[in-house]
Amino acid sequence: MPTSAPTWPAPTARGPVDATVSLPGSKSMTNRALILAALAETPVVVRRPLRSRDTDLMAAALRALGIGVVEQGADWAVTPAPPRGPAALDVGNAGTVMRFVPPLAALADGDVDFDGDPRARERPVGPLLDALRALGADIDDGGRGALPLVIHGTGALRGGPVTLDASSSSQFVSALLLSGARFGDGVEVRHVGDPVPSQPHLDMTVEMLRAAGVHVDTSVPDVWRVSPGPVKPGEIAVEPDLSNAAPFLAAALVTGGRVTVRDWPRRTTQPGDALRELFTTMGGEVSFAADGLTLRGTGEIRGITADLREVGELTPTIAAVAALASTPSRITGIAHLRRHETDRIAALVREINALGGDAEELPDGLVIRPRPLHGGVFQSYDDHRMATSGAVIGLAVPGVEVEDIATTGKTLPNFPELWAGVTA
Repeated sequence: MPTSAPTWPAPTARGPVDATVSLPGSKSMTNRALILAALAETPVVVRRPLRSRDTDLMAAALRALGIGVVEQGADWAVTPAPPRGPAALDVGNAGTVMRFVPPLAALADGDVDFDGDPRARERPVGPLLDALRALGADIDDGGRGALPLVIHGTGALRGGPVTLDASSSSQFVSALLLSGARFGDGVEVRHVGDPVPSQPHLDMTVEMLRAAGVHVDTSVPDVWRVSPGPVKPGEIAVEPDLSNAAPFLAAALVTGGRVTVRDWPRRTTQPGDALRELFTTMGGEVSFAADGLTLRGTGEIRGITADLREVGELTPTIAAVAALASTPSRITGIAHLRRHETDRIAALVREINALGGDAEELPDGLVIRPRPLHGGVFQSYDDHRMATSGAVIGLAVPGVEVEDIATTGKTLPNFPELWAGVTA
């Protein structure tokens, strides 16, 4: 439910924006890199990591397990060590921490306690815990399938084959794969159930493992095999966070202006790369140049019909743009977003309608129809992507106030300052 945090007056654009933005590193890549570095044979440098609440929580969790993580200029230097307990870990409300660290903690010698924010206790981890038990872990979660929980580590994990339903989060699979090379028999993860969402994140996990010298077999659909063996990443370079580019590119589309995001990779597994196609469909013009990727608004904002199962984290920004479009939008394939930082489908519908919009929930998505919006408070629900979507609407609608803009610090530190630079 909404909280009573302070509100932030969202800047309204006085004309087309014209800006170049340098984004911090990818949260998804940073937290995967930290897990791989913690399991490595030799020290690892993580280049240009994101420094935010989620990644700081990951670094703190690793330090609590006896792994060295220290700042080295703009980088992190990681000194791997066998994880050990007793340790008490705070996952905050970071899905990557609450899911990626338990398999590593199952390798620890001693007890490891996990807890987090109140919302974290509502987010699903049961399928992951059941899988770890099947692989030999001793876990006490009081039968809840959720936090808080204790892993009674013995210093090793048998590993081997396991079957689970990852339809609620691809992070269950990624979590097992990232630590799987350190299990005695490696790991073979077989998914059963509805399709796994966020396939690009699974591709990212596999690609980063292979770059670290780990053998991963993906030849059978919905089966991932990681062979036991050393992890040798050397150093890991983190790309800019393309999902966090969404509100900035949206600013160009909404105002008919131009925004360039520096250092956009020509090839990437990041879900945010789908913004190029999505925002072109909604009326933007996208081009690559030496300095990065540029989106130009054409003065037209079109609605969109899209299945965003693979890139669900982009939904809040797409929905914000859709609320300003001239034609209806229908976004589907995102039932799993009900179990993110908040129920993002319900929250988006509630907040768009509170500003005078016409949005309707679907079981796996939402429909948004054109209607003039007015100012008001846009609740963030302690969800960074809800907060930035309120900022996007505020570009075109005077009087929008975003509740708790500070929650953007989860993945995008200094968002208000970056946004002010774009909208000045």
